[in-house]
Amino acid sequence: MQRPVSGLFLKKMNAQIKSLYHSTTASFMSEGRYAWHFARGKLRHDPVFFALLKLGLLPGQGQLLDLGCGQGILMALLLAARKQFAIGQWPEGWPPPPLQLAMRGIELRDDCVRAAQGALKSDATVERGDIQSIAFAPCSAIVLLDVLHYLSDSAQLQLLERIAASLEPGGVLLLRESDANAGVSFHVTQWAERAAGITRGLLWHKMHYRSTDQWIRLLELYGFAVTAHPMSEGTPFSNMLLVAQRSKNNVTGLVPGN
Repeated sequence: MQRPVSGLFLKKMNAQIKSLYHSTTASFMSEGRYAWHFARGKLRHDPVFFALLKLGLLPGQGQLLDLGCGQGILMALLLAARKQFAIGQWPEGWPPPPLQLAMRGIELRDDCVRAAQGALKSDATVERGDIQSIAFAPCSAIVLLDVLHYLSDSAQLQLLERIAASLEPGGVLLLRESDANAGVSFHVTQWAERAAGITRGLLWHKMHYRSTDQWIRLLELYGFAVTAHPMSEGTPFSNMLLVAQRSKNNVTGLVPGN
């Protein structure tokens, strides 16, 4: 397995990655200083975004569904990657970015939806909606980054059931969650999520975490083949990225008790 891109790499990144970083974050400048600084901070310190490109985890074509997409940072990165690849400024050793992948994001917060729509323009679709109830069209890839722990245990199962039914045969789910068995680093993650929740008005909202092994077993019950990638390099957190490949038979079923 390739090492993910470190979240603390900006000073030592090569010219191609630095250009990709600045091109992506520049798309948020028109949406205000907060949106711009937030995008810069996420891309600078969170390894998951560049790792998805470096590891070639997204399909080259089809439909991407980004659930809980926030202000659309991943989609903005993919758009910038296409442009940079087209002019020959691409990190050595990285696979080509998804060049023909249509993108749709769903987000509950109004301010994030506005920022995403302003930054992405007509190059991607961003809708305000609740991922627990909004309709999913068939798609090739679904991304769910740091979202499921906000849902109850039963709501997590219901959403995964819908995801499994929506993914086309051979499609991929990219799911990042904190590993509840990671000890101190997991508790640091909990504290950080609680602090973030307070800023969003979620002071008393209960989080529902699972261990990486529990996530893997659960996804396998839905017919996914799963690999796990540590995704906290350069941070104090316990995040894991689960790459779940949908069975080409596309058989879904209810999952027994977890």
